[in-house]
Amino acid sequence: MIKVYGISNCDTVKKARAWLAERNREHTFHDFKKQGVPDHRLAHWIARVGWEKLVNRKGTAWRKLDPALQASLTDEASARALMLQHASVIKRPVVEWSNGDITVGFAPEEWAERL
Repeated sequence: MIKVYGISNCDTVKKARAWLAERNREHTFHDFKKQGVPDHRLAHWIARVGWEKLVNRKGTAWRKLDPALQASLTDEASARALMLQHASVIKRPVVEWSNGDITVGFAPEEWAERL
């Protein structure tokens, strides 16, 4: 089963979920805003793809953070704490594919190869 993590009103997440639905790919959805960031999954994602890939430094949520908080992001521990406290800074969607792979962001060409 494919599991998609993100925020339901995020345009990229909407596109990704619609893309899966158009291809009749069942998936479950975990909404960070309603269900929080699952700490054990975050640790797994960091181990698999790295914290640098998970933190979206180009998004609105990042730009709204206090500059001192942005500057404090220097390592895995500080990134993990930030992502748990401010779920919106996580690049979306995070997808756990049925084969165990983890991807971050929506890349239709790459996703098509996975299917």
